[in-house]
Amino acid sequence: MKRTLVFGVVTVLLALNLALGAGIYLNSARSQPAKDSPNASVDLFIRVLQKIRTSYVEGTNLTYHGLVSSAIKGMVGQLDPHSEFLDAEEYKRLQDDTEGEFGGLGLVVSMKDGYVTVVAPMEDSPGFRAGILTGDRIIKVDGKDVEKLQALGDVVKQLRGEPGTKVTVTIQRPSTSEEKTFTLKRAIIQMDMIKDINGRKEFPLGADKIGYIRINEFGDRTADELETALQKLKAQGMKGLILDLRWNPGGLLDQAVEVSSKFLPRGQLVVSTEGIDPRENSVRRAAGHGDELGGEPIIVLVNLGSASAAEIVTGCLKDLHRAVVLGQKTFGKGSVQSIFPLGDDGALKLTVAHYYTPSHNIIHEHGITPDIAVPVSDEEEGVLYMKRSPGGLDFLDETNRVRFEKVHDVQLERAEDLLKSLLLYGNGSDKAAAK
Repeated sequence: MKRTLVFGVVTVLLALNLALGAGIYLNSARSQPAKDSPNASVDLFIRVLQKIRTSYVEGTNLTYHGLVSSAIKGMVGQLDPHSEFLDAEEYKRLQDDTEGEFGGLGLVVSMKDGYVTVVAPMEDSPGFRAGILTGDRIIKVDGKDVEKLQALGDVVKQLRGEPGTKVTVTIQRPSTSEEKTFTLKRAIIQMDMIKDINGRKEFPLGADKIGYIRINEFGDRTADELETALQKLKAQGMKGLILDLRWNPGGLLDQAVEVSSKFLPRGQLVVSTEGIDPRENSVRRAAGHGDELGGEPIIVLVNLGSASAAEIVTGCLKDLHRAVVLGQKTFGKGSVQSIFPLGDDGALKLTVAHYYTPSHNIIHEHGITPDIAVPVSDEEEGVLYMKRSPGGLDFLDETNRVRFEKVHDVQLERAEDLLKSLLLYGNGSDKAAAK
């Protein structure tokens, strides 16, 4: 049985090696040291694989498929926090993520400064109601140190599960070094991509004619829902827009381009990608019918919870002087992952490029610095986020509820004041005047 399995593995690996192509292989062999040649590396892998399977004290409990899968996970895990080998179950979960409904805690996480960090808790989710904030670091799941999990995907897998089941999460808040432990009940997470200032989908317009649209996530319905909201506001005579991307963890690139296109002339550069493989280099341009607001001023609100697709929109509108960006520096997640399906074995998620704004500024690990910085404290930020959802403070005791109701959204108020000034004195195209 063992000989048959070994022979099968060797056959597969040799076939893979041949698939590299004779020309590529010969060039590599001539230009690389012997130890770094494909042939030597594959030979080393096979020898170690065989030795583990035949000599390890519990080798009879191992399978060649399991060993190879573990080796691939380890290899890909050394690249960067966003590349990972997905088994069939993990690949299915990834495919479900952009459909707007899944079971979990409602915590969007990413790697930042070597920690599994909360980008944003989704509104009305278990994580949201527990008071977990943007920037919190997840250090334990069910009492197990996060460092012992193999990759970011493993942490996500631990956080998710059947709705109604419980999971214990320990976080560490960088600003205070405080650790907190929460026991949360998983739930079906449903997201409205677009909301108005009251956390609904009515989009009222006040006497000052300033519109407000919040984009919570860039899912497959975002651009369509944004179009509906814009039409409602324009029908009421909107003269300026606040586009709130705070706590928006990102999503689909195509949706970020479509959203940006609604405020730009057709053909305008929105974002570019660059990677080591020329096939990953791309340029995405506005493909709409032109600026739907006809040059009316726009303020974009951002904070640390604004990431990925939200940063693409922010960087684009800032670079092209189409909007004034106000708030706090964004998260800095600007790498491109491609999914390479591997049949029944799952898929490879691999970072293949970085995003660049129209001025060729890199987003990844840099973020977008606002034109106008308006900082808020951690407590203020947590309260403001909870207040975005109707009844978001209802779970608090009366004393805290009354106290938190008095917290003002200073970033939103500053944006409203700025828009009023721009409408009074100009159209917002002059950044110096905006500052």
